[in-house]
Amino acid sequence: MSDRPVPPRPGQGAASARLAEILRVDHAGELGAVHIYRGQRAVLGAAPGRERIAGQLAEMEGHEAVHLARFDKLLTDNSVRPTVMTPLWRVAGFALGAGTALLGEKAAHACTEAVETVIEQHYAGQIAELEGREPELAAELSKFRDEELAHRDQALEEGAREAPGYPLLAAVIRAGCRAAIKISEKL
Repeated sequence: MSDRPVPPRPGQGAASARLAEILRVDHAGELGAVHIYRGQRAVLGAAPGRERIAGQLAEMEGHEAVHLARFDKLLTDNSVRPTVMTPLWRVAGFALGAGTALLGEKAAHACTEAVETVIEQHYAGQIAELEGREPELAAELSKFRDEELAHRDQALEEGAREAPGYPLLAAVIRAGCRAAIKISEKL
């Protein structure tokens, strides 16, 4: 994803159509994030000696749940439907979270780092695009982006880049995130 703002489309209703895309994709992203953390917690949460990471994952999931609740409200307030991919994103998010957790704590952190890197770039582009026409939403997205950056930084501090096969794992996760963004905007 580029952090360049998307130029406004011409025509009547174009701004509201673009807002719908933004809300739909951001809702999908936060939904996916909640389920990634749920998958990670399902594997690591009950494991003996993993209380610290279980607490970290629960805290990050809590942040994502707040973001998701806000996008639920924004979708309703703006009469925007969620992506038709919602059921798949729930399953895919949980599977990604559980799968990386099964590879170990470092892989779970690598997943967080990869996802949050893409999401930060995605939010940055949206913020730049919305600052002039939707400043309140841009400010909210800035707050959410800062929390996503904190998650990424925490994952890096916990050794995300030390995960087995990190370059490949992170590249695959980032590519999947970028594809999910494109799909969720439109569907």
